[in-house]
Amino acid sequence: MNLLRTLFASALLAGVAATGALQCASAHAADSAEASAAPHETITPAFAEPIANVPGKTMTALVVDYPPGGKSAPHRHGQAFVVGYVLSGAIRSRVDHGAERVYHAGESWTEKPGAHHMVSENASTTEPARLLAIFVADTNDQHLVTFDKK
Repeated sequence: MNLLRTLFASALLAGVAATGALQCASAHAADSAEASAAPHETITPAFAEPIANVPGKTMTALVVDYPPGGKSAPHRHGQAFVVGYVLSGAIRSRVDHGAERVYHAGESWTEKPGAHHMVSENASTTEPARLLAIFVADTNDQHLVTFDKK
C-alpha cells in the first residue's frame, strides 16, 4: 500500500507527462461516456514509467474521478495486469463473473490480463469517489482501456 502511495506522489510531484496510451484512454472514455445518460468518470493521467528490470513493460497509472452516481461503461484492459486502489469514497466493482463488491478508501483489487470489468462505479449518489488504476503492460500497448461496443 505504501509503495502505491509513494509511486503516485512521486509521479505527481515530478510532473510526468502523459503518453499517447493515456491520452487515447481518456479520449475514448469521454466518447463512450457521452453516449450514456448516467454521470461519467473523468480520467487523468498520473504517470507512465518503463520498468527497469522488466524490459518491454511499462507501469502506467490513471486517476479516475467519479461524480456522485458516476459510472464507467463495461470495459477491458487488453493484456495488462491492473491494480485498482480507492483513493477516496467508495467504488462498486465487478470483474468477469465474480461477485460485485464495494471497495472503500485504502482498499484495492487486481484484474488479470484479459479480464472483463463489468461494473465500475461510484457506490454513492451523494459523494464523489476517486480511484487510482495502475497498469503493467507491454510498452507498445496504446490501448489500455477498451470500452464495450453498444
